Amino acid sequence: MKVNIRDALIIVDVQNDFCPSGSLAVPEGDKVVPILNQYILKFSEKKLLIVATRDWHPKNHISFKEYGGVWPPHCIQNTWGAQFHPELKLPKDTIIISKADKPDLEAYSGFQGTNLKRILEERKVKRIFVGGLATDYCVKNTVLDGLKEGYEVYLLIDAIKGVEVNLGDSERAVKEMESKGAIKVWLKGIE
Repeated sequence: MKVNIRDALIIVDVQNDFCPSGSLAVPEGDKVVPILNQYILKFSEKKLLIVATRDWHPKNHISFKEYGGVWPPHCIQNTWGAQFHPELKLPKDTIIISKADKPDLEAYSGFQGTNLKRILEERKVKRIFVGGLATDYCVKNTVLDGLKEGYEVYLLIDAIKGVEVNLGDSERAVKEMESKGAIKVWLKGIE
């Protein structure tokens, strides 16, 4: 499959807190970084749009246990945990999408409460290629919202990892994304 000017790479939440030693570590979350770097290279060589989403929580975010949520504090604005993984090679022109940046707004999807859709529309993007963390939460919700918005969505199956709160969550998430129309792709199949 050849990527073209109507395509965008969306890297979901590859932040320190979702990687080993982070406060909400995805098992082997850092393993997606080298593969994502290869996708980044393919897209940047063709000067295609690259977007990186990030959780950008205030200290009193609704998703934190202390404020009635289910998660430990993570990805708090302007902290080490909220920074992108240090080995993720994002080009300088990467568009950063911050989500869940208000205390009372939860957002698992890169489309929720952001200007991602407008950016994609302005660039006349038709197909999005989505990878990152975590398969069973933010990747899944970004993919499903992308499909709802009418994009052709490709799931970078070799560049995702899940939280696995319950055993099998990631596998179920992939099946759900496929059932709604997402297409699984691997690095070797992208030109």
